[in-house]
Amino acid sequence: MEETGRPHTGSAGEVFWAFARLGVTAFGGPVAHIGFFRAEFVDRRRWVDDGAFADLVALCQFLPGPASSQLGLALGARRAGALGALAAWTAFTLPSAVLMILAAYGVVALSEGAAATAIQALKIVAVAVVAQAVRQMASSLAPDPIRATILAAAAFLALMLPGVAGQLTAIGLGALAGLVFCRPLAHTGGDVRPLAIPVPPTLGAAMLIIALALLALPALVAVPETLAVAEAAYRAGALVFGGGHVVLPLLEADTVQTGIVGQDAFLAGYGLAQALPGPLFTFAAFLGAIADAPLNGVAGGLVALLAVFLPGTLLLFGALPFWERLRAWHPARAAFTGVNAAVVGLLVAVLYDPVATAAIAGPLDVAAAIFAYVLLAVWKAPPWSVVIGYGIAGAALGALF
Repeated sequence: MEETGRPHTGSAGEVFWAFARLGVTAFGGPVAHIGFFRAEFVDRRRWVDDGAFADLVALCQFLPGPASSQLGLALGARRAGALGALAAWTAFTLPSAVLMILAAYGVVALSEGAAATAIQALKIVAVAVVAQAVRQMASSLAPDPIRATILAAAAFLALMLPGVAGQLTAIGLGALAGLVFCRPLAHTGGDVRPLAIPVPPTLGAAMLIIALALLALPALVAVPETLAVAEAAYRAGALVFGGGHVVLPLLEADTVQTGIVGQDAFLAGYGLAQALPGPLFTFAAFLGAIADAPLNGVAGGLVALLAVFLPGTLLLFGALPFWERLRAWHPARAAFTGVNAAVVGLLVAVLYDPVATAAIAGPLDVAAAIFAYVLLAVWKAPPWSVVIGYGIAGAALGALF
């Protein structure tokens, strides 16, 4: 067993297979994905400790783009460099993306009955996974009254002010509270372990400039009709915080309202994307494949898929070298102590809404979620095995009843 939090050099193949399993079992959206990632890479594989994990989560919450995919890129890069980042993204994204492109051809569809019941069971597992992550992260990152209070305040803010505004406000106030109240904790916390994702500052700055230039380019030059969907996907990926459902209105405005994709097809694809594992941003692959545009089909789907993830990738690796330096400054360490507690508070809030509200419909769902939690937290069952077991049980119940 490797020492938790100690940077190691792994292989891209190792990263690929670790994320491939998550790509077919991590249901529930970006917040649930964070729970799956923590179970796999903090608890099971010990590639990173809770402190570094929370730092990366906080960075990904601050940046535009798909937060869980950005976190996966960072974890893959930390383990095996640039090839590790590519392996992590490919393995986590590909299963959902392939299914979305097949759906554009009418090959994949979800119906009532067994499929719907299996999806409901998988949502219940996501509740248990996030609950376990919250409990374990709280014990590590908010073990004292000050940080527990920051956690509770962040959860309250996020629940009272839903959406990006509440999340960013909670993180900002968590940083302020950490700066004021957590300086002694930062002094006694020892040296900050590096995130071990070596991006030179010059390369980071170049990536930030490229990300902004690509966003501004359509205002300066006409975008070819062939790249209309890709341009819309890039803009959505560059302007959405936290990822997930927030991307819907941006993509709808640039595809449905412009006549590139029909309203019914758009809603059907979006419904399917919510039922699949992996990142919701793979919805862009469906739009690119089904678009009434010169570039569509498999090629259009792949181009749109790359376009929606590109800005988040550039912003993540562009910001990392400056984030790394900031973490080593003592006042910033105090602020990050508060931010880490606030991040756990955000997970508490989203554990309720949307994770639990989307999955829990009655007493039987509560009992099923508690049983899944016991399997994960007490019996130490791997999350993938609980996902598969619940999926099979849900499909069986749907077929019978």
